Amino acid sequence: MRGTFKHFRRLLLASIACMLGAAALTYVVDPLQLFRPSRLVAAFYSDDTRVQNAGLIRSQSFDTAFMGTSLAIHFRQSDIDRALGVRSLKLAMTGSNSRQQSFVLEQAIAHGARRVIWEMDDFIFVDAADIEADPYLSVDLYRRTTKGIASYLFSAAMAKESLFALLRSLPPLREPLTLAAPFLPVKFALSDLDDVYALPRDFDVARDYNARKTLASFAYITSPVRSRFLGEGYGYDAMVRHFERDAVGLITRHPDVTFDIYFPPYSILQFVAMRDASPATLKTVTDLTARIAERFTQLPNVRLYDFRAIKEVTHDLGNYGDVIHHSPMVDAKVLKWLASGEYRVDPKAPLASLNELKAQVEAHRVER
Repeated sequence: MRGTFKHFRRLLLASIACMLGAAALTYVVDPLQLFRPSRLVAAFYSDDTRVQNAGLIRSQSFDTAFMGTSLAIHFRQSDIDRALGVRSLKLAMTGSNSRQQSFVLEQAIAHGARRVIWEMDDFIFVDAADIEADPYLSVDLYRRTTKGIASYLFSAAMAKESLFALLRSLPPLREPLTLAAPFLPVKFALSDLDDVYALPRDFDVARDYNARKTLASFAYITSPVRSRFLGEGYGYDAMVRHFERDAVGLITRHPDVTFDIYFPPYSILQFVAMRDASPATLKTVTDLTARIAERFTQLPNVRLYDFRAIKEVTHDLGNYGDVIHHSPMVDAKVLKWLASGEYRVDPKAPLASLNELKAQVEAHRVER
């Protein structure tokens, strides 16, 4: 019995030593750059933006935060900086809601952002879990609480990433492991921050963004067996509450920060799909964006842009990969419009662009 207890104690001590060793390795290497910019090993980055952003906010130097959903995820920081004359940090998160975006932006503002560029679409205001209970975004990691730091240091996944980063820093292994990283089960595989969730530079745009795919997407979402999903999560009163709390609340708390907010250039078929298959959803969307436009144009630190009624873009289905997501060429146009101030919503006529969009949607007929 005594021998069994002795073996158990050794096993326990060995387990504790392994855990502490792994935690020490993660702290020293710090793959997320949560404690310091990378010095011991070369920095590598992950496409898991909800986690990666926690480290970027603390390790990078920036004056502008760029936020959005998948409609803003493929922008490159270098393009943003060049077009707008800023030092940006891209924090866009696919499928993110207003609670997540507002929370992350609050952290970015606390660490130096004096300007926010915010791609804002109606869907972010649908109902979702409170930020403190959000299963997809660790507020403790961003806040660096004891719980957040412990979950980071004692994570087996982070220990694996740290070990790989350490091996990759050895001269004989640096090149082969760097080349192999995108094909291995490691998250931190990107050597250039500009490549985080960006399309490859040799990406075949015409293959993935064309009218055929856009029309196929339209047919798919308007099919009678799927059209009910067009309005899933849309409730005007709840969305207005979330808008006031997450967007207006953040903006009014930071009157010294400039917010450039834009409605992205969906294809016209997104709204036509609602018109034909879910008219109640279309009414919710237009009523909500009318409320947003009227509210934002009264705030002195907000510049609102509406790109939804730019016919030469939104009616050209070759610009899209589905009814929503636009190509990198449109990304470049968005930055140009923001730089020039084109399509900024006039506070004296906050609903002008929305009314133009409504007229286009009512008149449009789909050529299949």
